[in-house]
Parts: sequence; structure tokens; C-alpha cells
Amino acid sequence: MSTEKCFANGSAAPGPVPKGHIRLYSMRFCPFAQRTRLVLNAKGITYDTVNIHLKDKPDWFLEKNPLGLVPTLETPAGEVIYESPITCEYLDEVYPEKKLLPSSPFAKAQQKMMLEHFSKVTPYFYKIPMGRRNGEDVSGLEAELKEKLAKLSKDLANKKTKFFGGDSITMIDYMMWPWFERLETFELQHCLDGTPELKKWTERMREDPAVKVTMYSTDTYKAFYKTYVDGKPDYDYGL
Repeated sequence: MSTEKCFANGSAAPGPVPKGHIRLYSMRFCPFAQRTRLVLNAKGITYDTVNIHLKDKPDWFLEKNPLGLVPTLETPAGEVIYESPITCEYLDEVYPEKKLLPSSPFAKAQQKMMLEHFSKVTPYFYKIPMGRRNGEDVSGLEAELKEKLAKLSKDLANKKTKFFGGDSITMIDYMMWPWFERLETFELQHCLDGTPELKKWTERMREDPAVKVTMYSTDTYKAFYKTYVDGKPDYDYGL
């Protein structure tokens, strides 16, 4: 698409997905959609992006995905795929160049188990800032997050590899990265204290071309999340 601006209710539906392309319905600051953007970029897939106004979704988008969630993929055949891990696995299967998931069933299962464990970590990125805003004592939640991140760091140390699936980036790294990119935005970077291996991993991830092309500055994230917290999210912030 020629615009990054979001499509709200009442906007004209985009045309069919061009042959040889895939379309991503996204929101620029959504960490779940960033997973799919990371995979699309890492694999060099030709895609176009339609950003959706998540507070005022177009009817034509809800017809494609009644849950109204991003990320959602659409193929030239009109096939629709959603839920971030499912979209990423689909892309890895359909575009076999530069495989991100391991071929061994056991190694693949290990990545899925790691992802399941990590899904228990992501809620802290919302609970802690929300608690702080409400004047609550979040020290207990912060201690829990630190414990979970320390376990991840220990797992990495035990593997003796640079990344979670080996010495090069694989799917699991991209599945976890968007929340680490936002640590400073949510004022949670101190939760990495005492996790030397995890800190090294974040430094290596920042050097990855797909990470560089999909990331926003902390200032941009902070400005967007302020509009979000105020109840008037500016999905087009910075455009």
C-alpha cells in the first residue's frame, strides 16, 4: 500500500492482493504484529501493509477477520490467517527460503514450549505500567518479572548459544523480541539487571537487519503509548 496511515471505519477497502504478494493487516506499534513484520522482513518476502485503526475498525476488515485482530495475513487467493505465532509459522512453511523454524520435530516442539513459557511473561509489560499509573505497589510484579527474565537468561547460558535456537536467529528470537524492544518504553529495563546472557542477546538482536527495519525509537513508543493510555490512541503518530 502507498500509505502507512491507518484505515478506520468508513474508509474504502484496499483492492485485491497482487499476485506474488502477501498482505499484512497491522498496527504500527503492536508487538504481536511486529512478530509477523520481523518474519516477513527476515525472509525477504514481498508484502504490502494495511494498518488498521484498532478503536474504529473498518467493516471490510471485520468481514475478513471477525475477531478484528492484528496481525492478519491475506493471500492473493483471499485466504486469511491470523494469530501472530500462526501467521509466522505459515510464512515459514509457504516461503521455504531462509527457514526460521528447525526441521527436527523435537527442536520445533522445544521452540513452541519456549513460546508458551514466554506467553506468561508478556502480561507483565502491561500490568506493571498500569499498576504504576494507578498508584499501586508493583514491586511484587517487578520481582516476578525479574525472576522470569532470570530464568530465560539461565536457559540461554545453559544452551551456550548466542540465540535461543542456536548461534543464529530463529523463530523463537523473533517471537520474543518485540517486548524486549519496549523494555525502556515501559521503564522496565532494570528488570534485566543480573541477566548477563539475556543482555548480550538483546545487544545481538539489535544488530539484526529485520529488527532494525521494524523498530521504532523509545521516544516514538513513549509518545504513542501516552496517547493510548489517555484513551485516544494516535495510530498515525509520527507520520
